[in-house]
Amino acid sequence: MNKLDKTKSSQELYERACAVLPGGVSSPVRAYRSVGGTPRVIERAKGAYVTDADGNELLDFVCSWGPLILGHANPAVLAAITIAAERGTTFGAPTPFEVELAERVVSMHPALDMVRFVSSGTEAVMSAVRTARGFTGRDLILKFSGCYHGHADHFLVAAGSGLATFGTPSSAGVPAAFAEQTAVLPLADMQALEDFFKTRGDELACALIEPLPANNGLLIQRPEFLTRLRELCTKHGAMLLFDEVITGFRVAPGGFTELSGITPDLATFGKVIGGGLPVGAFGGRAELMNVLSPDGPVYQAGTLSGNPVAMAAGLAALDQLERGGGWKHINKLGDELDDALRPVLQSHGANLARVGSIFWMSLAEGEAPRTAECIPSSAADRYTGLFHKMLERGIALAPSAYEVGFLSTAHTSEHVRELVTAIDEVLALE
Repeated sequence: MNKLDKTKSSQELYERACAVLPGGVSSPVRAYRSVGGTPRVIERAKGAYVTDADGNELLDFVCSWGPLILGHANPAVLAAITIAAERGTTFGAPTPFEVELAERVVSMHPALDMVRFVSSGTEAVMSAVRTARGFTGRDLILKFSGCYHGHADHFLVAAGSGLATFGTPSSAGVPAAFAEQTAVLPLADMQALEDFFKTRGDELACALIEPLPANNGLLIQRPEFLTRLRELCTKHGAMLLFDEVITGFRVAPGGFTELSGITPDLATFGKVIGGGLPVGAFGGRAELMNVLSPDGPVYQAGTLSGNPVAMAAGLAALDQLERGGGWKHINKLGDELDDALRPVLQSHGANLARVGSIFWMSLAEGEAPRTAECIPSSAADRYTGLFHKMLERGIALAPSAYEVGFLSTAHTSEHVRELVTAIDEVLALE
């Protein structure tokens, strides 16, 4: 039976899901384990709102964890998807949409001469790391504690996102041999950075970092730290890889690379460039990208890579952002949110971290932290109450204290005021 049964509730659907899906979900954080309660099963969405299986309409600041920069069911994106799907949903062959989106992405991002499309952020980072290893002939990679780069084995060492939600620094099922090829440093620690490169810099294939870490809180880094990382990679012949799966084409047309003025050797993308469909990409200088097969010795492939429907959706999304002043709109909303929410949070012993249209509430005294280790467990406990009381007021935030919030072009100044007012009311009840 393909027709959706609209008589079922979130509770009933989740109970059924638990019998056939591990934890009742297809991605762990959706299970509400860190905030408790039954996950809202979403039936439909439009603009800035989602509607659950019980018929509750919620003002949404999750935006499918970031990719819906135009909001839900954007008409232009839907039209592009429909036209592309009518021509065929997948060919396993090159398509015009793929070429056009590649040209657009390369023209917009400062780090790119060439790009290759894949189907997820995890796949993008995995393939970019393989490219760096193939280019340098080295095995060792460096990541930073609290940064999340997907669920490939060699990234699940002191990772963030869902792993931080469950308080687990790595994952079962990851061989020790993989972990041994991944060095981990704390964020924001300049001395640890200097010491590592002094002893192991010449062994390093690549340093991998979210230039704006956004999977374990929003951990805004000092420019000096990223600048020094760039200098040390260059000095030691290691590739610098910016994971822009969240920030790419969201915080600016050229991502965080544009904002920072620091150019990596490789960068990875997802979220926005598929218009909300499953898309990832990685790219960099031509000399690096040319080591990929079929021209070079580094193998990477994917049956659905460059899928025509996803490529068309991505083109439509970028068209809307460029022609409609999308980045200006969401960054202006971000400024409005900052002006209104920051003093509210500070009055309740909390703070705000924000860059552009990405925001995170640090529910503890003092400045928002720059490292995951500085986030007290009490902040997560406090978030649980906030999360559920916001749901009662018709506002959907991420079901984890460690996940960030997003604004979209479908949001308005009124939506921002509604969010700030509700947060103020909820925190005043503590």
